[in-house]
Amino acid sequence: MTLVSQTFTARAPGLVSLGGAVPAPALKDAMRHLAGGVSVVTAGTGDERTGATVTTAHSLSVDPETMIVSINLSSSTWPVIRRFGHYCVNLLAQGQQPIADRFAGRGGVKGRERYLGADWTVLETGAGVLVGAVASVDCEVEEIIERHSHALILGTVRAVAVSGGEPLVYSHGRYGRVAPGE
Repeated sequence: MTLVSQTFTARAPGLVSLGGAVPAPALKDAMRHLAGGVSVVTAGTGDERTGATVTTAHSLSVDPETMIVSINLSSSTWPVIRRFGHYCVNLLAQGQQPIADRFAGRGGVKGRERYLGADWTVLETGAGVLVGAVASVDCEVEEIIERHSHALILGTVRAVAVSGGEPLVYSHGRYGRVAPGE
């Protein structure tokens, strides 16, 4: 397979030349068009538990079962994942927007306080599993790749819980819905 690199030149309003460095807002604006499932990534135990809301969690492989999440290096969740060596990806359901907002830090809520107002359990690793999530994937950290502002965290799947339901999605700076089968 041959990869071809091309340089594009702006020809119409709204297009950005890729002949040089792309300004940061251009990529961010482009990615706002991609709808993503909303997940809460949890890590830690007891008073040291925390988590973050992400749209950057997905399966990397099914053989072996491996997940990947992207966490900002300035996030309070990052050092907890690194220290405990585990995380759980909780795929949120419709109606769980308040949980997404708490884990996104809205209202200044931090650490274990983000867990209040919801029911939690654990599977294999000890990371928080949200009762009522569409699905939860419990992972042990396999590898961490630090690049630029983020860490890509590969996790070996240790347990999965599936409840089903309508997933919560995020696009253009707001929550939305996509019902299965539509």
